Amino acid sequence: MRGGRGAAEGEGVAVLDTLRVPEELSARVPAEVRGSGRDDVRLMVSRGTRVTHHAFRDLPGLLRAGDVLVVNTSATLPAAVNGRLGGEAVVVHFSTRGDDGRWGVELRAPDGGGSTLPRAGGPAGARVKLPGGEHLVLEEPLAPGGLRLWWASVSVAVPGLLRRHGRPIRYGYTAGDQPLSAYRTVFALPSPDGTGSAEMPSAARPFTPRLVAELVSRGVQFAPLTLHTGVASAEAHEPPYPERFEVPAATAWLVNAARAGGGRILAVGTTAVRALESATGPDGVVGATSGWTDLVVTPERGVRAVDGLLTGLHEPEASHLLMLGAIAGREALGRAYGEALERRYLWHEFGDIHLLLPAESTHSLHC
Repeated sequence: MRGGRGAAEGEGVAVLDTLRVPEELSARVPAEVRGSGRDDVRLMVSRGTRVTHHAFRDLPGLLRAGDVLVVNTSATLPAAVNGRLGGEAVVVHFSTRGDDGRWGVELRAPDGGGSTLPRAGGPAGARVKLPGGEHLVLEEPLAPGGLRLWWASVSVAVPGLLRRHGRPIRYGYTAGDQPLSAYRTVFALPSPDGTGSAEMPSAARPFTPRLVAELVSRGVQFAPLTLHTGVASAEAHEPPYPERFEVPAATAWLVNAARAGGGRILAVGTTAVRALESATGPDGVVGATSGWTDLVVTPERGVRAVDGLLTGLHEPEASHLLMLGAIAGREALGRAYGEALERRYLWHEFGDIHLLLPAESTHSLHC
């Protein structure tokens, strides 16, 4: 373990205000391609303004019996499909299935290198040809006044279409296409209706079966829930759209019991925070809940059930930084990000991991 450097009061906030992530710090390939395995990434731990640095496979020694890790079991879909809009080649990103059977979709322009570029959404009534003679029709923006995501009626069951013709969504900072298995975590479970996440709940990616077994042997518990993530706003960094989630009764019971016994509730990923906090009342009690959530966790709203968060490193414009600030505080978050830049941590879904605990926590990690 190596401790963080000292910093003047307010330095962390200044880091966040001026944060710029160099392009070379984008993780371009999965950890198992760069190194020895999925857990071959670095782990930065911040408790208040104190920052320490570890390997992710050290995580079992940093947690304690009675801790609960809340994990998202949503499986990543091969959600990108080639299409044509008139004479224009497009890539369709399938985001979310609505209750009426329509799908939220984003149309992107192929960049010639296997990734995509943003393009204007719509227009309403546009018919997009899909592989296998299928098609979709754009109907209306997903949100009033929105342009990027549109509701579309599709001529075929989308899960089957994706199995036959889809590939994982990827962006320009990655070096090339990866197999679907690279975008699924050890916690992923198939959904009965074939739906899942458009993009990987990536904070859980470094977990391996062996690491999970070691954590369980040390008394760390796992609480599963599901939140199907939609297509992120890679360029515009819009707030997240509503997403479908489920917190089962067993998870609600486990979290409530652990909190009553003084245990720590540590969410694995921002999706787990969003789902769990959506099922938590003002009194901090979690109930079995399912449906749609439009919750955006901000410092003003705060968190009610979550004590800490295991997450990747986020771009300065990302709305996720509001959630991280709600858990750790902007000063602590800024100091951690300053060290991440200094030590050349890697960003994005194949990058390094950050464990945050709130500054006001009375607990401490053993390290």
